[in-house]
Amino acid sequence: MQIQLTWEDPVTGELRQPVFNIPLALGREIGQMPTNLDGQQVSRAVFRSEEISRFHAFIGLVNGQMSIADRSANGTFVNGQKIHRTSQLIASGDTLQIGPYNVMIGLLVTTEANPTKILTQESTIIFNPNTNILSSQVSEAQKNTDPSPPISFNPDTDAIATNLPQIPHVPNTLTAFPPPDLFAVDQVSIESLHATGKQVQETTYAAIGGGMGTFVWVDTIRIAGVTREEITVISLENKPYGRYQRLCRNSQIPPHERIRSGSDSCPDNIWGWPGYAQREAVKKIISGQLGSGLKHLWQVFSEPVFADTYTPQAQNVFASMDREAKRIGWAEMLNYGRVRGIRKTDDGRYAIAYSVPTPNSSSEHRFLLAKYIHLATGYPAIRFLPDLQEYRAKTGDFKSVVNAYEEHEHVYEHLARQGGIVIVRGRGIVASRILQRLHEIRRSSNQINIIHLMQSPKPQGNKFGFAQRYVENQWEFQPYNWPKGTWGGDMRAILEAATPQGRYEMLTALGGTTTASRQDWRHIVKTGMQAGWYTIKFGQVERVESVAGKLITYIKSGNYEGIEKIKADFMIDSTGLEAKPKDNPLLDDLITHYNLLLNPFGRLHVANDFEIVEMRHDKSRIYAAGVMTLGGPYAPVDTFLGLQYAAHRSAEALARAKAPKIHHIEGIRSLWQWLKWATNQSP
Repeated sequence: MQIQLTWEDPVTGELRQPVFNIPLALGREIGQMPTNLDGQQVSRAVFRSEEISRFHAFIGLVNGQMSIADRSANGTFVNGQKIHRTSQLIASGDTLQIGPYNVMIGLLVTTEANPTKILTQESTIIFNPNTNILSSQVSEAQKNTDPSPPISFNPDTDAIATNLPQIPHVPNTLTAFPPPDLFAVDQVSIESLHATGKQVQETTYAAIGGGMGTFVWVDTIRIAGVTREEITVISLENKPYGRYQRLCRNSQIPPHERIRSGSDSCPDNIWGWPGYAQREAVKKIISGQLGSGLKHLWQVFSEPVFADTYTPQAQNVFASMDREAKRIGWAEMLNYGRVRGIRKTDDGRYAIAYSVPTPNSSSEHRFLLAKYIHLATGYPAIRFLPDLQEYRAKTGDFKSVVNAYEEHEHVYEHLARQGGIVIVRGRGIVASRILQRLHEIRRSSNQINIIHLMQSPKPQGNKFGFAQRYVENQWEFQPYNWPKGTWGGDMRAILEAATPQGRYEMLTALGGTTTASRQDWRHIVKTGMQAGWYTIKFGQVERVESVAGKLITYIKSGNYEGIEKIKADFMIDSTGLEAKPKDNPLLDDLITHYNLLLNPFGRLHVANDFEIVEMRHDKSRIYAAGVMTLGGPYAPVDTFLGLQYAAHRSAEALARAKAPKIHHIEGIRSLWQWLKWATNQSP
C-alpha cells in the first residue's frame, strides 16, 4: 500500500507531496530499520527540525487500516489531539503535527499504482562503470548471467565492440567489494570498515562523478572558502570535461566548432562575466580582427532577436576549464577511482567504497569517510531506439546503424568517397549538428541524400501561457536564454512552489530544451528541401532489415494504409542520452537500499537546495546535480548554467548549515574572489 503526505517546509516554504510505501517511518534521523516485523521494507520520511525525534513516529496497517504509533519524546498531534507513546487509527484527510510540520494525509492507494510515470521504454548503451567511458570488458560470470546482445564501446578507441553481452548490475556478488554483509546494513560501523584491512581515508567534502557538475560544485565551494585539503574528488577522468569532450567529438562538434551553450554559461566562472563572447571579442580585437570581435559583442547585445545566439568554441571552453582547474588545485583533490557504494556510518558520516583500477586489470579497494557528499554522475547511458537495438542485436551490424553519440566517423568517410542515402532520426540539437556535418561533406560530394524520419508532424511549438515556441519545417526552436529565464523570476518561483506532479505538468508543457534558431542550418534545411536532397518523412518504424547490403526501414504512417519501405545506406540515431538514475549502478544501489523517492520523471526527488533529504544523517548532507534531478526546482538541470545553479544553491545551504570553512559568496567576498579569478590567483 502507498500513502501520499503533503507538507510545507516551515523554514523555506517549500511544498512537498511525496508518495511513500507503507510501512513508513517519520523522523529527523531514521536509523537502521530495513524491515518491519512482517519483513517489509520500511520507507522513510525525513523532516528538518531539532524538535522532531530521530525516530518520531511509525505508520503501518492494522487489520487493513492505517495506524500511527508515536515513538517520540514530544509526542505527535493527530487532528489537534496529542498522542504520546500510543497508537491511533488515521485516515485520508487527517492532519498530523510533528514538531513544526503540519502534514496532511492523502489517499491510500494500492502498490499497483506506480507513482513514477514511465515516459519511455527505450534501449540503452550503458556507460561502463569501471572505465567511466563505455562498456568494454565483462567477466565470465557476467557473460553467463546475461547472454543478451551487445551494445558497448572500446574505451581505448571509442569504437563499437561487437561481441560483448550487456552488463547486468551485480557488482557486489561478482567482486565482493564492498563486502555484501558489510554494506547490507543502513549504518556501517567505523570499526567494521577498519576490520576489512582496506585503506580508510577521511575528508570533509567528497565530490563523486568528476565531470562538469562536480567541477562547478568544487569550484563554488573553493571560492566559498573551503580549502583543497578538505575536498576529495573521485573520478575516472583526469579532466573534468573528459567524457563531455568525447561526446562532443562523436556528435560532430570538434574543438574548433561551437558547442550548444550561451556566452554567460561559464563552468570556469561562477559570475558569468566576462562571458565567452567578451573574451573571444577581446582576443580578436587585440589580434587585429576588429570586425570579427565586434560581431561577437553585437551578438550578445542583440540575440536572439536581431542576431543568432552566440555560442563558444569547444576548445575555448575546455582551455578555460583547464585554467580554472589549475587555479583551484583540481589535480591535488582528484582521486582516481570508481565509487561502488555509499552508506551512512554509525558516527554520523558517510562511508564511500571505491575501487582504483590497476595496470594488471585488478583493482585496489578503499573506503573514504566524508561528512558532505555531492553527486553529479551525469548521463549513465546512450539512448538507442528499440527497433535499432533489435536490428544490431540480430545482425551484428554496428556500421550501418549508429548512434550520434558513439564514434561513427566511418559513415562520413564512406559518404565522402561514394555518396549514399542517410536516414537521420531525432530533431534536436544533436540532429542539427549531424545535418550540418552531412551538408559540409555534400559540398564536395553531391551524391548524398538525407531522409529525416520523424514519428509525427510538429504543427506548432510547445506553449505555456502566452509564450509559444516557433516551428519551421518541423523544427522547434528555443534560444539559449532558456537557462537564464529559469535562474530567477516567475518560472523559478512557480517551479519551487509547485508539487512534484505540478512540476511534471509544467515541464511537460514547456517541452524542455530544443535546438536554437540558427540561420546557417535553417538555410541548410530550406535549400535541401527545395533541391530535393533533404526530405522529411513521418511514420512509426515497424522494423529495420538488411537486404543486399542496404538498410530497409519499414514505416507505417497514419496518412495512408500499408507499409512504406525506405532504402538507405546508413541510419544515425540522434535521439539523445539516457537519464534514468536506475541505469547507474551507484544510484540504483542508493535508491534501492534507502528506498529513496523518485519524482514523476523517475529522477531523484531533491529539495530546493538540491539535497537528497532522505539521505540526511545527523548533520551530514548529500546533494545532487545534473540530469538525475530533472523534475525538481530548476528546469534545464543539465546545462552549464543549470549545473552552476545547483552548485550555488547547495553551497548556500551548506553555509546556512554552518558547514566547516564555507561562507556565503556575496558582497565584498564575492568581489574579492572575482578579482582573484581575474588575476588567476588561488581562491
